[in-house]
Amino acid sequence: MSGGEQPLSRLDALRFARRVVAQQAARQLALIDRWIADEEQRQAERRQGQERRPEPAQWLIQYGLNRSNIDGVHTGDCWAAAKSGRCRPATRQQAHDALLQHVPACVHCRPDTALGLLE
Repeated sequence: MSGGEQPLSRLDALRFARRVVAQQAARQLALIDRWIADEEQRQAERRQGQERRPEPAQWLIQYGLNRSNIDGVHTGDCWAAAKSGRCRPATRQQAHDALLQHVPACVHCRPDTALGLLE
């Protein structure tokens, strides 16, 4: 120590330590608040995306590899159609007409039964 400096008293040291901890806590709380705000923003964006998502198709037409031949008809929730990756949404009438034109009905989801073509 030089000349006129007095050593910190125990009370001064404790007050200093408290200020340091308060500053660190304030920084950490600000960081956590930013994380919370970011997560709230992500959740709001997910909700908006779900609200804007179109309704899933009730009927699907499966196309061949050349995209011009029709290979099958599915209901919209058919797992086999989801696995094929070659299906496009269709109206009820399009699915009905395809089945009447002897396009095969999926053996898993049975769109012919769902459309009332088979009893």
